[in-house]
Amino acid sequence: MIDYDRLWQCLVGLGLGDWRGPLEPLIRERFMPTGHGDLPRWREALATLRETPAGDTERIRELLLSLAPWRKGPFDVAGVTIDAEWRSDLKWARLAAAIAPLEGRSVLDVGCGNGYYMLRMLEAGARAVLGVDPTLLYCLQFLAVCRYLAPQPAFALPLALHELPAEARAFDTVFSMGVLYHRRAPLDHLRELRGTLRPGGQLVLETLFLPGEDAFARTPAERYARMRNVWLLPTVPELLTWLARSGFRDAEVADRSRTTPAEQRRTEWMPFESLADALYPGDPDRTVEGWPAPRRVVVLANAG
Repeated sequence: MIDYDRLWQCLVGLGLGDWRGPLEPLIRERFMPTGHGDLPRWREALATLRETPAGDTERIRELLLSLAPWRKGPFDVAGVTIDAEWRSDLKWARLAAAIAPLEGRSVLDVGCGNGYYMLRMLEAGARAVLGVDPTLLYCLQFLAVCRYLAPQPAFALPLALHELPAEARAFDTVFSMGVLYHRRAPLDHLRELRGTLRPGGQLVLETLFLPGEDAFARTPAERYARMRNVWLLPTVPELLTWLARSGFRDAEVADRSRTTPAEQRRTEWMPFESLADALYPGDPDRTVEGWPAPRRVVVLANAG
């Protein structure tokens, strides 16, 4: 599974050698057979991938499909295109030129999913990328993708942000994309993010927002765009207030965009409900529950 020796060396290089004590038992526990009922099947697929040469594209494709659903992408893995639900390359294109250059920076990706953005961060010159995501399958997908890459200074760990040692203040750039609206206490999430950044380090925050120029936030009674775990949707002015109250400064809006079925859609690699199923029939400006259709904002801010 994870190359623990390389992981600990990476953490030492980031000045986080003392993280090994609290993190090692947590990570090893998540990869135990009791961690998820499908884990033995996923592990078998990974083991078979290790033995499958890069030229056997039909077998590689079959094994990668066995790890579906793939939410973020696209990936080209040994000649196999993973056409994931999200065209994550479009989101990356919207923010890559706006953020502080990643060359030589240490990066934390919170809610990293299958690590698509982690690989783009490395391409942009990051010296090391640590990703955390509590969904075990996504971390295994990252291992599967990396099977056919040269060794990378990047690790996707099956952890939540709050399980990292508090107030490390070690990272130059921290990404939180598509996470904030899933948190019951969004200001707690922002304060935890600040605790991972060195003073002056940059937060790249991407989240859903409600239209409006007044500062307010609303909580869906049940679902938003068919998602059960959406807790608080702010307007952009309210989001900027949250950042200021959480110890960030110089916050600026880098991008606002409407999410469309061209960017998030059902595919062979993610055959379940997607955005088109969450929009009101005949009215793409509303969700099926009557809320404004998904809008996303990228905000950059510096840690005080």
